[in-house]
Amino acid sequence: MTRHIRKVAVIGSGVMGSGIAAHLANVGIPSLLLDIVPKDLNNAEQAKGLTLNDKAVRNRLSTTAIQKLAKQKPAPLSSKTKASYIQPGNLEDDLKKLEEVDWIIEVVVENVAIKKQLFEKIDAVRKPGTIVSSNTSGISIEAMAEGRSDDFKAHFLGTHFFNPPRYLKLLEVIPTNQTNKEVLSFVKAFAEGTLGKGVVEGKDTPNFIANRIGTYGLLVTVREMLKGGYSVGEVDSVTGPLIGRPKSATFRTLDVVGLDTFLHVAKNVYDVVDKAEKEVFDPALFMKEMAEKGWLGAKSGQGFFLKQGKEILELNPVTLEYEERKKLTAASVEQTKQAKKVTDKLKTLVYADDRAGQLIWSILKPTLIYSAEKAFEIANDIHAVDQAMKWGFGWEMGPFETWDAIGVAKSVERMEAEGETVPNWVKDMLASGQESFYKENTFYHEGRFAPKVINKKIVHLTSLKPEHVVFKNSGASLIDVGNDVALLEFHSPNNSIGADVLQMINKSIAEVEKNYKGLIINNQGKNFCVGANLMLILMEAQDDNFFELEMVVRQFQQTMANIRYSEKPVVAAPFGMTLGGGTEICLPSASIQASLETYMGLVEVGVGLIPGGGGNKELYLRNLEKSGGTDLQAVANKTFESIAMANVSTSAEEAKESGFLSERDGIVINGDLLIDRAKKEVLHLSDTGYRAPERKKIPVVGETGYGTMLLGAKTMKFGGMISDHDLKIAEKLAFVLAGGRVPKGTLVDEQYLLDLEREAFLSLLAEPKSQQRMQYMLSKGKPLRN
Repeated sequence: MTRHIRKVAVIGSGVMGSGIAAHLANVGIPSLLLDIVPKDLNNAEQAKGLTLNDKAVRNRLSTTAIQKLAKQKPAPLSSKTKASYIQPGNLEDDLKKLEEVDWIIEVVVENVAIKKQLFEKIDAVRKPGTIVSSNTSGISIEAMAEGRSDDFKAHFLGTHFFNPPRYLKLLEVIPTNQTNKEVLSFVKAFAEGTLGKGVVEGKDTPNFIANRIGTYGLLVTVREMLKGGYSVGEVDSVTGPLIGRPKSATFRTLDVVGLDTFLHVAKNVYDVVDKAEKEVFDPALFMKEMAEKGWLGAKSGQGFFLKQGKEILELNPVTLEYEERKKLTAASVEQTKQAKKVTDKLKTLVYADDRAGQLIWSILKPTLIYSAEKAFEIANDIHAVDQAMKWGFGWEMGPFETWDAIGVAKSVERMEAEGETVPNWVKDMLASGQESFYKENTFYHEGRFAPKVINKKIVHLTSLKPEHVVFKNSGASLIDVGNDVALLEFHSPNNSIGADVLQMINKSIAEVEKNYKGLIINNQGKNFCVGANLMLILMEAQDDNFFELEMVVRQFQQTMANIRYSEKPVVAAPFGMTLGGGTEICLPSASIQASLETYMGLVEVGVGLIPGGGGNKELYLRNLEKSGGTDLQAVANKTFESIAMANVSTSAEEAKESGFLSERDGIVINGDLLIDRAKKEVLHLSDTGYRAPERKKIPVVGETGYGTMLLGAKTMKFGGMISDHDLKIAEKLAFVLAGGRVPKGTLVDEQYLLDLEREAFLSLLAEPKSQQRMQYMLSKGKPLRN
């Protein structure tokens, strides 16, 4: 049968339930958000004279949850307008509406009796074939389905979203013995393709995969910290990016998650495992004391860390007092600064005989052994375990990839010398002559190497090189990605734009115009592009090399024009930070296919400048197109405000609302499929007879419009909201967007606007206060308001 998810019901409107409803809204799927009916009136309801029978009261929990979505940080909704996709309701009046939905997701309190009562009610009203799932992290999926109808059981499974659902990629899918295989396959495909999730199939065990391994690893870290006399800050300083883990490391992660949540997850395992495992899953006494005091982390204002003014203090686990935050200093930590790859940093630390090495080894050793012991109890294979840890906990390498990185044979030999028991299957692998868990696209499984299940739509640029590289330089590479489509990949530091990148853009367009159907601009780094190489620009400005700078800016503008007027379609595929010059590369493209998590903005004001690569003109043109050209002043004002305030979208949806993306551009929910979507767009444009846009004259607001924009900036200056230098930048920007001192409605050509922009950019670059802002950004990583 052909299945569709047209509408979903989410039952339970807490943080997790409302977050799941929000993410469904992000992808355009309407949902019904249901919760219990309140037993008492609150003060506001009493003041309005409402009764317990009023709908506003009966729907209060879900209505309030939807309202909170707009205020939460990070934002669960990709745009506040998406809240309209969520309909509030309650479990008494609206239970019958479950007949209308294709998927029911339960997200109520972690109590098996309550869940079973709820599923009994659902079973009575759901239409046959409706998928039902639980978002539990600790209760047996099999136990929840006891006593339900055969059709319910066939369509029931666990779908464990990670919080926050919009941002965390992992979705653990847990079938029961009765789950229909077609239902399981459908949910996995839908979650990956439509919801943008990284899907891992887990077994029906406490905490499933990621939380089982992750909780164990965190508790082992606490144990070793106490045993070795390390401080909270020392542990966090070496258990983050240094070993391929998130910046939040160990204790900052616990503060973000919430100590109460973490202790609950640990108890899930503690309650059902034997003595040896119980000891680890029994949290340290000081953590229980913290929970009793309400020191739960970010949600309560203090936890393992406490912010006092600008200073961050760390908790002393022995005295339960806050002290100055410390970092672990050791020779091995210094040595890691010479290594570029995380694998090399990790090897340096693991085998170092100093305090850092001893800590990392004492944490990793038990975690790797535990992962090997539990792998086939909690998952179907080791690859699922690795993927779960990467997608759920943000690890750069899963436990088995980590083991490969430090050397399986070498580490096992050390483990056994220290009296540890390594699972037999790992020793059998080594005895068979295999010294790693992974080989290319295969992984060790039951005595052989099994192929990874790979989604053919996912393109990994690293697997295409070097044989697919057409040409490259220090800043970028042109890669043949098949079907007569080429891709330009940036690989300069931070994917910043310098002369080498500009050269490659021009060279690539020339090559594509001769031999390809079109060009994609994309890469698979951390961010698409954070802008121009600020350090080089500042150095040239400080040396008064303005003749050279003028040539570079002119070249940047010409390169962006080459993107716009390329004979073959250029499709930009941005993701993550797409700032300044990164946005300027996207704006003139024939099409933008953006990842949902794309943060776009022309942010040059933050370093005392305005966009210099045509970004002012391009954003103005996009806003003009969207408005239909009916109100030039409104278009100029909107463009001015966006650039002057250095507005950055918090999603691709917001980028569309802000004018950076147009209706013809696309938004890709699953970032792994970004290149595939961009490639399809290139081929579509090519196959439908793509022609470069005509060079047309542009209507501008002129001198009167300049005055209008400036009035707003001066009002802010008089109100003490901006500095004198901010006003100077605003004057330059307004002059460029207005088209200079010409009458309103004058038609000017693009080059005229580019000349105004270049002149303004260079004049601001010569300002000492702009150079101070640039220096501050480079040294501190944040804007200076001087």
